[in-house]
Amino acid sequence: MNDRIQEKEKTILTGSIQVVVNGRPVAVPPGSVVAAAIALAGITQFRRSVSGLPRGPFCGMGVCMECCVTIDGQANSRSCLTLCANRMDIRTDE
Repeated sequence: MNDRIQEKEKTILTGSIQVVVNGRPVAVPPGSVVAAAIALAGITQFRRSVSGLPRGPFCGMGVCMECCVTIDGQANSRSCLTLCANRMDIRTDE
């Protein structure tokens, strides 16, 4: 592999964007989904069920709705399908 390609791959892997999870800044690699950013923040409870039990991602493909969080003020957003954007505000029920 030539040096130019290796340098480009290094930039892609080391570059990061900043999101805010429950008021705390978190750096994530470009292309990360919101669920990954929440996990990187050390949070496992994304929301609560109707009966009050903690919930988190289950299917990872947007079917089960267990990963829903508030993203930039939009409630019930599926975190497993939403790509992170710089300065995105993410709120869980924690």
